[in-house]
Amino acid sequence: MGLSEADLTAIFLTLRLASVVTILLLLLGTPLAWWLARTRSLLKGPIGALVALPLVLPPTVLGFYLLVAMGPNGPLGQFSSAVGLGTLAFSFWGLVVGSVFYSMPFVVQPLQNAFEAVGSRPLEVAATLGAGPLDRFFTVALPLARPGFVTATVLGFAHTVGEFGVVLMIGGNIPGQTRVVSVQIYDHVEALAYDQAHGLAALLLGFSFLVLMLVYGSRRRAGTGMGW
Repeated sequence: MGLSEADLTAIFLTLRLASVVTILLLLLGTPLAWWLARTRSLLKGPIGALVALPLVLPPTVLGFYLLVAMGPNGPLGQFSSAVGLGTLAFSFWGLVVGSVFYSMPFVVQPLQNAFEAVGSRPLEVAATLGAGPLDRFFTVALPLARPGFVTATVLGFAHTVGEFGVVLMIGGNIPGQTRVVSVQIYDHVEALAYDQAHGLAALLLGFSFLVLMLVYGSRRRAGTGMGW
């Protein structure tokens, strides 16, 4: 059975969500991963554990606390209301915030491992040639860590596409606003529309396989591990 208009809407919403979240994760995760890779602070362990927490925390638990935080009485909800954005719960941007938290380790950990693999020697050589900290970061560290960025981008995007528990808790099931592909599949199954569910599920299955092929292909070309 072909994809319905609701299916296509869910697909486009999912791709939009994954694209926005991936860009934000790279912007936020790169300096965080750099700090985790270079620091000797006692805070490295606790902050690293917080970043990795979504790997072991049930999605519904994370989604519940984020929902409370985004609600009218929560700190995020009060802040967004104060700046004229309304509450984030049950909105697209609420999904963005939740997805950033939930997919953070899939971006930060590959980047951290890539920066750690660069080591100190190339940066020290660049420093002896007169390169400043920012120059060393952008001209030495980033190019050498490129395989980690490929892995982080692909995994962050793919993980956001496949989210279910967090997005359902935070965004509910609003067509065109928060009903992403995973929720749309759930709706088809609840309605016993298994043919339609199969069509979307097969797309996600194929997408996941291609993602892993891309990650492993990048890994072979770079001669490095996946970094997470």
